[in-house]
Amino acid sequence: MKESSNLLFDLVLFGGTGDLSMRKLLPALYQLYRTHPFHSSSRIIAVGRTAPSKEAFLHRVQDKLEQHLPEDSWDTVSWQQFAKHLNCISIEADKTESYRGLIPLLSEDRPRVFYFSTHSSLYGAIASSLGALGLITAEARVVLEKPIGRDLDTARQLSGQMSNYFTESQIYRIDHYLGKETVQNLLVLRFANPLFESLWNHHYIDHIQITISETIGVESRGEFYEETGALRDIVQNHLLQLLCILAMEPPPNIEPDRIRDEKLKVLYALQPLLGDGISRYVVRGQYTTGTINGKTCAGYIEEDGVAEHSTIETFVAMKVMIENMRWSGVPFYLRTGKRLPSRSCEIVVHFKEIPHWIFETPRGQLMSNQLVITLQPDESITLRLCGKRLGPGMDVRTVDLNLNPKSRGNKRSADAYERLLLDVIKGDQTLFVRQDELEQAWHWIDPILADWESTSSPPEYYSCGSWGPAGSTLLLAKDGRLWHEGASG
Repeated sequence: MKESSNLLFDLVLFGGTGDLSMRKLLPALYQLYRTHPFHSSSRIIAVGRTAPSKEAFLHRVQDKLEQHLPEDSWDTVSWQQFAKHLNCISIEADKTESYRGLIPLLSEDRPRVFYFSTHSSLYGAIASSLGALGLITAEARVVLEKPIGRDLDTARQLSGQMSNYFTESQIYRIDHYLGKETVQNLLVLRFANPLFESLWNHHYIDHIQITISETIGVESRGEFYEETGALRDIVQNHLLQLLCILAMEPPPNIEPDRIRDEKLKVLYALQPLLGDGISRYVVRGQYTTGTINGKTCAGYIEEDGVAEHSTIETFVAMKVMIENMRWSGVPFYLRTGKRLPSRSCEIVVHFKEIPHWIFETPRGQLMSNQLVITLQPDESITLRLCGKRLGPGMDVRTVDLNLNPKSRGNKRSADAYERLLLDVIKGDQTLFVRQDELEQAWHWIDPILADWESTSSPPEYYSCGSWGPAGSTLLLAKDGRLWHEGASG
């Protein structure tokens, strides 16, 4: 490959020595390098409050890559070439003069990507210092990690700070779930196939479930979680974004803003949860001591950095309705939690049952048709139908049809962060959240937060290793439904 065709950029990674950078971002950049080689002068500059020597930094990055990458993705030659692009410097976020160390490391002939992998409270100070030193060029881009703000007011405040230095076309609000191959394939599945698009409405769909579950607790992020909680950490961004992709109308084309226009319409159509509706349709929980895979796990209030009588939620389940012609009467059930039995992200579209059953096999033994979209730990799409069992008679059974493109070839699917980082470098905002989307999501979430903060009642407790508090099961049981069992692995 000619040098001129290689990716030419400078990427400044604030929080570059932190957990997210080491676990996700630097491994993703290494994988990106292997599939889209970098120009020899491209630079990745990790920024931390204290910077180790370059030798110590490279050694730490290598350890993390070997730890977090699949075995078949690591090779010494690629690492040695990738390492030539890495730098590490020390900057104090609130001291503009300390940013001068960036000046000799940045070039004028390429896009500059500033990735803010820090607490959002530092975003304004970082942008201000970059602007004061003239480091923000016309081709510069800034990537903002979630959660962006704590509520609508703080999100707008952050937006105002960013708009002083970056235009909306330069701001990339990242939600890595949107970078997953299966999420993008869902758009193709819906809008390129009349079979699915003709059924994608209240006439044929009974309800939709979206679950994001984790086996881990808050680990070393107790102080962060005390400020955030599951509603801000997962529901406001990941779950609402997945809901938008599922429920949006067909855009006129796949230009970034046309897709984001349709997602915004879904957020506007969400039925507000207010007053008694919050207690009826939203369940919040907090994990207590329990067992996962034979290991005893501490409760949330026993974690480091957590207040003794904390009421912060580590689990949320809710019933959401969309008030428009397509989805009238179809509930969307959203669920997320920590210290659950398995790590998964799964969307299950439950189609309505046929009105009259003619076979001898009891229909109660069979499930309705389902489209099961799995995003993690392994990405797949499965259509569950009824079929005849081999042999005499009309013995009906459930049959799974695999719709996963990966099953038809061995080509490696890019990691979500890998794909999104490439989009940033190329200037493609399709899979990133626009400011009006962010604000409308907070507008819908804020009344729930306010209700919880005004009440003294604690969250429902659930044991580590369970699927959450009893209220979560009751939420669906009141409607004659159950959570999809496939989420339990």
